[in-house]
Amino acid sequence: MVPFAVAGVQMSVPSGQDNTAAVVETLAGVTAHFPWVQMVVFSELACCGPLPTNPVSLPGPEEDRLCEAARRAGVWLVPGSIFERGADGALYNTCPVIDPNGFVVARYRKMFPFRPYERDVVGGTDFCVFDVPKIGRFGLSICYDIWFPETTRQLAAMGAEVLLHPVLTPTIDRDVELAIARATAVQNQLYVIDINGLGAGGIGRSAIFDPAGAVVYQAGGQREILATELNLELVRRQREFGLHGLGQPLKSFRDRPTDFPVYNRQSGADAYLHTLGLLEMPQRGSMAGLNVPLYNQNIAEQQSDTLQFQWRVPPLAIE
Repeated sequence: MVPFAVAGVQMSVPSGQDNTAAVVETLAGVTAHFPWVQMVVFSELACCGPLPTNPVSLPGPEEDRLCEAARRAGVWLVPGSIFERGADGALYNTCPVIDPNGFVVARYRKMFPFRPYERDVVGGTDFCVFDVPKIGRFGLSICYDIWFPETTRQLAAMGAEVLLHPVLTPTIDRDVELAIARATAVQNQLYVIDINGLGAGGIGRSAIFDPAGAVVYQAGGQREILATELNLELVRRQREFGLHGLGQPLKSFRDRPTDFPVYNRQSGADAYLHTLGLLEMPQRGSMAGLNVPLYNQNIAEQQSDTLQFQWRVPPLAIE
């Protein structure tokens, strides 16, 4: 085993102000208390909070401060993400990856902004993997990306053995997100480092999952540093031998006998999805999504050659 130690930082993130100084200070504290740590990961938008009021250019002075902090600490730094104003004028949710020499080795733009809430954020199109020399390959996704299993499957297919996953979740669906993160770990046979913030940055409950889907550690709702060693030989062994000597999902996916027509946008296989209406903010009293076609099994059994539907309308009094 070649050990590699990662620390996830669950800290308070203010709303609408620059938090870079606090991130830099916290990084120094983490490496002082845990000098054996080799990579430090912060939560989504840890440097600027959830409001895109002051987007930055990358590269730029804010990123330069983070690079200098990583160089001084001598660690890999994943500082969460930053609202970036791209050269094309678009707004992106972007996470840099900084090596121990203070160089940016990658920048990842969140593919799936949390729409309709992140309605002004443009999704990126490039996947992000990077190599830590003599250790292994790491992949990066941001928050809502993980709800789309194709994102992590692609990273795993590109060789990622660890998924770094900064999130900003202040909402009631944190339980669901953790379930998805755990399933993602075992489905793709990799570590998932899922780091949430506090305050405007989330409700905490950050977690680390191993490639068997086991919980390495889950934080509560207070400030915490999740520092642990990863064993990437465990990833490689499980991908070779299977979970408990059983399923080998990456090999099965590789050797699949079929492709999925839903991914061909001209196939028509996704026709149902186009009946779901606009991706927009729900409004008080909205009927959106309530008129759902209900398959009439009795009729289908009687007339198996014809699919017939009925509409189920809930008995709501709409004024």
